Amino acid sequence: MEESKFSEACSLVRRMLELIGEDPGREGLLETPNRVVKSWEEIYSGYAKSCQDYAKVFEHRCEHIVMLRGLDYFSMCEHHMLPFFGTCHVAYIPQNSRVLGVSKLARMLEVYSRRLQLQERLTDQLAFGIQEAINPLGVAVYIDGQHLCMQMRGVRQPHATMRTNKLTGAFLEDPKARSELLSLMALGDK
Repeated sequence: MEESKFSEACSLVRRMLELIGEDPGREGLLETPNRVVKSWEEIYSGYAKSCQDYAKVFEHRCEHIVMLRGLDYFSMCEHHMLPFFGTCHVAYIPQNSRVLGVSKLARMLEVYSRRLQLQERLTDQLAFGIQEAINPLGVAVYIDGQHLCMQMRGVRQPHATMRTNKLTGAFLEDPKARSELLSLMALGDK
């Protein structure tokens, strides 16, 4: 972040501290504006990146479901600017001998999650990003999330989780492909 924007952002954080009743000049808060703004650079780093920058495609003949389970993510709710986080599972059926590098799936999730977000949109964006990168026969994305905007304020449901999914192509249209996908998902739960 350029210096003038960094300074302006620090001023905003100091003002926010004042508005919530804090003294930004007290010992424990002197460096807080700098730390907060530096953390924003990481938390919101997805705006400066493109999912396609990470879509490394390899040529490999593969005619079965490729699944990556247990990807952790952290994002920020666009309604309250509070964190939501959880686990993502991704699967696709390659076509035309095109597969994605396994770490690239994690990087694609990272790009989309490091923005102000809705879990529903995050799920869709990741599925469409994979679809755009390799045009597979089908994509499946499952995301579980814990939302602090619901857990620590408002309805205060600390154990509530949200699950979203997006299925495309064969996973949506072919009962056999969907059944195999669900079997693979269940295997990971044992």
